[in-house]
Amino acid sequence: MKEYREIIKNLRVDRDMNQTDVAKILSTTQQHYSNYEKGENEMPIRAFIILADYYGVTVDYLLGRPSSGQGGYDVMTSKINNDTTVGEMISDLLSLNIQNRDAVVDYIFMQKLKEEHHRQKDKNGSQ
Repeated sequence: MKEYREIIKNLRVDRDMNQTDVAKILSTTQQHYSNYEKGENEMPIRAFIILADYYGVTVDYLLGRPSSGQGGYDVMTSKINNDTTVGEMISDLLSLNIQNRDAVVDYIFMQKLKEEHHRQKDKNGSQ
């Protein structure tokens, strides 16, 4: 599980922002914000809320926590395979820069087309 300091840094870098830009959003100094990213100061709740709203994510995401469902089943903690959960996969995807995210989405799309092609081929072969 990633720590919030790594997550806020990745979000900042992904948006081509510097620490001064984010510090202005939080009404603090660059040095103070830098201490959040380095883990030298704990970030206050108010700052988590402001950054979650700014980046369009949840506070849970910033904290490195999977979102919990209200029905008892949490899709974010469900396993994709033996080593990875959906939440970890999404976190990893969001930590990539935009070009690499696009490449992952394109790859998934191509894999879906490939599977559909095989299903159709199997269906036509069994008739």
